[in-house]
Amino acid sequence: MEIGKKIKELRLRNNLTLEELASRSELTKGFLSQVERDLTSPSIATLEDILEALGTDLAHFFSEEKNEQVVFRQSDFFVDEREDSIIEWIVPNAQKNKMEPIILTLLPKEQSFEMTSFDGEEFGYVLSGSVQLVIGKNIFKINKGETFYLNGKETHYLYNYTNKNTRILWVTTPPMF
Repeated sequence: MEIGKKIKELRLRNNLTLEELASRSELTKGFLSQVERDLTSPSIATLEDILEALGTDLAHFFSEEKNEQVVFRQSDFFVDEREDSIIEWIVPNAQKNKMEPIILTLLPKEQSFEMTSFDGEEFGYVLSGSVQLVIGKNIFKINKGETFYLNGKETHYLYNYTNKNTRILWVTTPPMF
């Protein structure tokens, strides 16, 4: 880890000049300049003074930030082909997140797995075809380009009543699939 570079980034993020940081940390501007260019290394006590002046501490300074993946390509997807459907997990390891999106392809005359009552919400967007959303005794027909949004308090499922595959972008929170 380049300590000096990270200190400089923190200083700039806090909109401080070298003079301001020197004043706050009771160190010289020249010494701080050398630290930032990694020409010298501060003692632990001096580093603590610098970090305190920057509004942080040793633990946070040395903790590694995880570079979380933001963009997912098709090669990242996980596909599960079943007899009645194809499920594509389009965000790998989404179970650790607050929501989980999948693309569900329902084969003709097949139904999705039944979602039992849970404390969460769901959103769906029909990408192609038509489907029925069955909630208890209520049946809602949803066509391509239409959406559904519901809480998970009642047991429900999707049914492809057509003779063609139907594709749905389905998002649950918390993750359920």
